[in-house]
Amino acid sequence: MKRFLIYTAKIFLLAILIAIILDGFYTVVFFQSKNRGKVETVVNSKALKYDVVILGSSRANNHFVSKMFEDKGLKTFNYGMSGGHLFEASLMLKLMIERKYEIKNVILEADLNLSNEKEAEGVSAKFLPFIHSSKVIKKHFETQDNFNELYYLPFYRFIKFDSKIGFREVYKILVKEKTNTLDNLGYYPLEKHKNGNMKNNIVNLNPLPHNKYYEEIKAICKSHKINFIAVMTPMCENVKGMNYFEKVKKAYPEIHNYENVVIEDKYFSSCGHMTDNGAKIFTARILKDFFNK
Repeated sequence: MKRFLIYTAKIFLLAILIAIILDGFYTVVFFQSKNRGKVETVVNSKALKYDVVILGSSRANNHFVSKMFEDKGLKTFNYGMSGGHLFEASLMLKLMIERKYEIKNVILEADLNLSNEKEAEGVSAKFLPFIHSSKVIKKHFETQDNFNELYYLPFYRFIKFDSKIGFREVYKILVKEKTNTLDNLGYYPLEKHKNGNMKNNIVNLNPLPHNKYYEEIKAICKSHKINFIAVMTPMCENVKGMNYFEKVKKAYPEIHNYENVVIEDKYFSSCGHMTDNGAKIFTARILKDFFNK
C-alpha cells in the first residue's frame, strides 16, 4: 500500500511538473504572436497612437470601414471582435491603456450587447495566455466563476479552450501562419449571400439599466480624456422588436441611434450585419456627423 501511494504521488507530481512546463512553453509562444489576432497584437505592442479606435462585436468589425477614416487623415484601427461582448471590449481598452496607447476617439458599438454582462468564452479565451503577466487581465477575470481554475491550475486554460488557444494555435504561431483578422486595418468586409438570414427577433431583448462593462468603457475614456462615441448600428428591414433601440436610448441617452441609417436588405449580408457597400454608407454618415471638421 505504501509503495502504491508513493508511486501515485510521483505520478501526480510528474503530471504537475509537465503541466507547468507546457504552461510556460505555450505562454512564451503566445508572446511571439503578432500577426494572427487582435488580442495578442495589443498585448505584444506598446505606446501606439490612434485618432480613432473602434470597439465592439462583429457589428463593429463588419460595419466601420477603417480605410475611410484613414482617408480623412485619421489613424484608425477596428478592434471589433466577432462574437465578442462588452466584457471583451472593455478589457481590450484596458489593455491599450496599460500599454500606454494614446487615443483621441473611441467609437463603441453599443446596442444588442447592452442586454448582458456575460463574457463570450470563445473570444475571452484569447486573453487567457497572458493572465499571469497582465494585472489588467487578471483583475478583469477575477469576477468570473472559474477564475481560480484558470489562474492557479497550470495549463488548465489551454486545455479547456483548446480550440482557441491550444496546440493547433501554438503550432500556427510557431510556423508564422497569418490570418486575415488584421487585414483592412481590422475591418472585415462582408458580401451579399443568397442564403443569408434576413430575419431577426429581438422582442425579448432588454438593455440592462447599468451595464457594468459599458460603464467601465465610458469611465476609462473620461479619465483619460478620450472622446467617447457610442453608437447603435443598423439592422435589416425584417426585425421584430425594433423598439429595443428606443429602450437603449431611454436608458443611455448619450448613445447615438443609427439603426435606421441603412435598412434595405440589399445592403445586408445577414439581418444584423451589413455588406461592404452598406458599411461604406454607414461609415460615411459617421464621418460626416463626428469628424467633418
